[in-house]
Amino acid sequence: MKKYVPIILILSTIKLIIQLFGNRNYGFHRDELLHLSVSEHLDWGFMEFPPLIGFIGKISYWLFDYSLLGVRLFPTLAGVGILILCCLIAIELGGKFKAVLLSGICILAFLPFYRNHTLFQPVAFDQLFWTLGFYFIIKFINSKNKKFLILLGITLGLGLMNKYTILVWAFGIFIGLFFYQKGNAFKNKWLYISAIISLLIFLPNIFWQAQNDFPLLKHLQALNDNQLDEINPMEFGLEQLNFPFTLIISLFGLAAFIIDKNLKKYRTIGIASLVIFCTLWLLNSKAYYVFAIYPVLFAGGAVKLEFLFSKKPMFIYAITLIVLLPSIFFIPESTPILPIEKYVKYAQLEEKNERVALKGDYADMFGWQEQVKLVDSVYQQLSPKEKNNCVLWAENYGEAGALKILGKKYNLPNPISRHGSFWSWGYGNKDAIVWISLGNEKPSVEYVFEEVELVKIITHKYAIGEENGIPLYICRKPKIDIEKWWKDYEAHIFD
Repeated sequence: MKKYVPIILILSTIKLIIQLFGNRNYGFHRDELLHLSVSEHLDWGFMEFPPLIGFIGKISYWLFDYSLLGVRLFPTLAGVGILILCCLIAIELGGKFKAVLLSGICILAFLPFYRNHTLFQPVAFDQLFWTLGFYFIIKFINSKNKKFLILLGITLGLGLMNKYTILVWAFGIFIGLFFYQKGNAFKNKWLYISAIISLLIFLPNIFWQAQNDFPLLKHLQALNDNQLDEINPMEFGLEQLNFPFTLIISLFGLAAFIIDKNLKKYRTIGIASLVIFCTLWLLNSKAYYVFAIYPVLFAGGAVKLEFLFSKKPMFIYAITLIVLLPSIFFIPESTPILPIEKYVKYAQLEEKNERVALKGDYADMFGWQEQVKLVDSVYQQLSPKEKNNCVLWAENYGEAGALKILGKKYNLPNPISRHGSFWSWGYGNKDAIVWISLGNEKPSVEYVFEEVELVKIITHKYAIGEENGIPLYICRKPKIDIEKWWKDYEAHIFD
């Protein structure tokens, strides 16, 4: 094991450096602003996701005061952890130096991981828990030590507190275990103790869901209606083809786990991966949901290829270069290592009508700071009495999150929004004499207030379309019952 530490350390350092270069650029993504906002309202669950991301966000605030580089350090460390685990899995599968090298290179070459390990979202931690779970299963198969089943249960429990999609992983493992020693694992009491530990860790979120009328189900329905229904099922499979060289390695791993005589005792992993992939595809999931199975497949594929070319080791080094080199050019597409002006030139984007159409993730990192500054300039012009009786009303969670997180240094009041978790935190001061509305369209504000004054239409060169050309209003004299208006919107908070 010690002899592999240098190569694992080198690969991990490369991963860390690339991610840190990307982490410092542009601004917070709208989803990051939501995840940091929930950390200001710690609970056992939130309307859109389980509670762990909020807890990590709180740690980030304690350590780094919501600095961009500090916040993004957490998903980056998860990504580095995935690379290390991928290499360790290769070792557990019987791989030597070249298998460890190829495993780590696959993580460096798999472009979606750069995006996943940049943004402060549950995705990076979800991938970490999946990979860690596979690692503990393999350790158990090799050692028969019950402690790895206990660690597996803890991993699943924490994974459930991070992202519910790990239930699909658990289902895959459940099916896969029938192919381990003809299902003997189900005669092991420690497997059930492990499941109980998972349940106990997850139990607070179950209680929270019950107390809040199971918002998870409403969110899943809204997600299905607004996003998943529009996904062409073929896109799920075709998306995997966008990364052909790492895909080939993973397919070698999948085949080796299922049919190779040298890895046949790990058939559980292959079957589980196949079940997970098919389940997610049948559920019409987003393509990136399945990326979490790739690290263990990379490790399996690397070990298989090392064995195949044991007498021609130079072939492994050639494969490593073939996997890695084509990805290097595209890294700036996945994590913002280039300053925006250089990225625009790199991506050959053209400016039209004083606008540059960035891809969605990057476009969602711009405009928030300008919105907050403008709201602050309006807020500072109010009289002391108006400041003490002012509500900041944002249309969506991105705008509300910007006012909440970026507005901290301006000492702005806490914003309200009827979008997602922000709705659950209430409408603030219903008797406020001044409301500053950000992003809400004219019909919406005129429905609520008698006096509506347009301050400015906010534009931004790089911001995503829905955050370009948004209005900022000063509103006074509500003409409806604010409390009833707020409560009546409950059915639409995920729209």
